[in-house]
Amino acid sequence: MSGQAFTELQRRIAAALQVDGRASWRRIADALGEPERTVARHGADLLASGAVAVAGMNHAENQMILACESVLGAAQLVSEALARRDDVVYSYRTTGELNIVAELGYAENLDELLTLQLPATPGLRRLEAFPVLRYFKTIRGWRCGALTPAQEETLAAGGGTDRTEWSLPETRGANDALLLQALREDGRTSIETLARLVKMSETSVARRIDWLLSSGQLSIRALVEPADVGYPVEAMLWVQAPPQRVEPLGRALQLWPEVRYAAAVAGKFQMIVNVTAISHAQLYTMLSHPVWAEHHTVVHTDLVYAARKRGGRVLSV
Repeated sequence: MSGQAFTELQRRIAAALQVDGRASWRRIADALGEPERTVARHGADLLASGAVAVAGMNHAENQMILACESVLGAAQLVSEALARRDDVVYSYRTTGELNIVAELGYAENLDELLTLQLPATPGLRRLEAFPVLRYFKTIRGWRCGALTPAQEETLAAGGGTDRTEWSLPETRGANDALLLQALREDGRTSIETLARLVKMSETSVARRIDWLLSSGQLSIRALVEPADVGYPVEAMLWVQAPPQRVEPLGRALQLWPEVRYAAAVAGKFQMIVNVTAISHAQLYTMLSHPVWAEHHTVVHTDLVYAARKRGGRVLSV
């Protein structure tokens, strides 16, 4: 994470990349009404510094939220070990008793994962697992609020929308693994470069990427630290709600700009929600919103104080 607040133009460029991570600097400049050279210079600086990373993320058949308790003093060790797993999407340290939260994609036997692999994590004392049943919002749909609706609509035409459901095809093409790997490393890799990599025409590669995106095998995400774009307070909300209230509550939270992520899960909690705020006061306002009482919920709140991995990418320290 960069640890330095963005300028207003940097925030707008980051917001444009959140809408369409593969948009050209010219297209972003046109949408923002700024000179292309200026946008390209600032955008390249953001990417080079790691303050913004555009990365492809593969979707697994199933996802699970892990809530972990470390032995005393080992939270960083546990978070690091989880972040280094290829199947982990994010790894956060939080203020709760279960002080590390991670999301993991899986297809293999849960018995091996939950009784052999994960319990062997260095520094881990206790683990609770919450399989994801349904997403209402992913970080692909979160925006830092720096664009006008018209600017976002202009960019969204090429970037698609937040995808919360997908069904993975049984087979992939011979070159799909190469394309997926290249886009995981850099979501802005050009079509020309990808075409050379897989020895296909640029037209064929462009069609293949469109298929990977539309079939749900891949999403392109712009990863940015919330604090850098004006949201220094981040929290995980563990929500208990009557089963019949989960769907309407999720649809309501889906529309909140402060919500980065919301999922219905199996277990003692029915929803897990990741939110950002400009201050503790704003977080309190969110937690006291009538929507919680309306849906008869109980909300447990843990602050996120460190992120080691976001969107499938290990962050620099």
